[in-house]
Amino acid sequence: MAAICGIDWASEWHDVRIAEQESGALICQRRFAHDEAGICALVELLACQRVERVAIERPDGLLVGRLLAAGIRVLAIHPNQVKAARDRFRAAAGKSDEFDSFVLCELARTDSHRFAALAPSGDETLALRALARAREDLVCARVALANQLRAQLDACWPGATRIFADIDSPIGLAFLERYPSRADARGLGPQRLTGFLSRHAYCGRKTPDELLERLHSAPRAVLGELEADARRATVLGLVRALRPIVGQISELTSQIRGAIRAHPDGPIFLSVFRDPKSVLCAAGLLAEIGDNRARYPHRDALAADGGQAPVAIESGKRKSAAFRWACDKRLRNHLAVLADSSRHHHPWAADIYQRARDRGCDHPHAIRILGRAWTRMLWRCWQDGVPYNPTQHRAAARHLTQQG
Repeated sequence: MAAICGIDWASEWHDVRIAEQESGALICQRRFAHDEAGICALVELLACQRVERVAIERPDGLLVGRLLAAGIRVLAIHPNQVKAARDRFRAAAGKSDEFDSFVLCELARTDSHRFAALAPSGDETLALRALARAREDLVCARVALANQLRAQLDACWPGATRIFADIDSPIGLAFLERYPSRADARGLGPQRLTGFLSRHAYCGRKTPDELLERLHSAPRAVLGELEADARRATVLGLVRALRPIVGQISELTSQIRGAIRAHPDGPIFLSVFRDPKSVLCAAGLLAEIGDNRARYPHRDALAADGGQAPVAIESGKRKSAAFRWACDKRLRNHLAVLADSSRHHHPWAADIYQRARDRGCDHPHAIRILGRAWTRMLWRCWQDGVPYNPTQHRAAARHLTQQG
């Protein structure tokens, strides 16, 4: 007889409950360590008990990958749904890992038709996802360190934040490494700055005299000798922490550019951007949506998972739409970038955005409305496996016809 399973996962161990599919009678309740021996034993037990589907509270990770590799159907149930289901099986407010595995097992037995099974993507997509997400995490780390560096300079040497546009650019970091304090730049003149700019291939339009004017026109901080030395050491430490991160971001960007152009679905996502160099957002969309068409059987599923569809709230005569918090945050960010960039050059996108603003929507709301329109079109291209063609986009063609 086939069986079902609920797994409450953790970083050190996993509580597993296996039950009969028809009656829900307990077959096995065990805890496995999160190591190679424990995971192998877990997968072997599921195979021996002929487990058909497993319910777990996450859609990815090492354990989920091993379950999928073993040919087991995995139901990824959102933690909010598990939290809401606990009260179905308890009178008091008790909670334990073993009880959560029971709740997951029951959901897999009685409500499996309500939860879509995971549709894993191919190796090329998973590789692109790893690159794109790693770059996004490094960008967040760069922004955090750059903000700390800017705060330090505002306190001890504000002019250094004004000389170049980006404090965390390669030339900006090189300047701060050479001149980490105002005292170090005491002898910096036009000739010396010209040599520095030449060595670092400065491509800006400001002359050395203009850059020096920016540097010297900033207010000066009054610091004691010990504090000045401490601030200087802090600036150097932050600069040396930022430099490798900036370099790795550039390296990952190059790898992402090659990966998406070699991906079979790459042309589909690249086609929705005007600039052929816009590979990062296209790669992010492909990485989050994936290449398994069964994952989003309908365009509304993609819009909801991407946070572009509101949540309807109805009670009696009251009807309202609320912001969707439970979604793929990374996918939502990429769709927002696509929508915001397209409204500047695409007449159809600009019209949808402007009509939303005219109805009283603020900018983020109008971007989500445009983003939902893009998900419909993107889903269709993705399902058909063809790049975006504005001449075959009926909504865009209709807009151009109306414009005359």
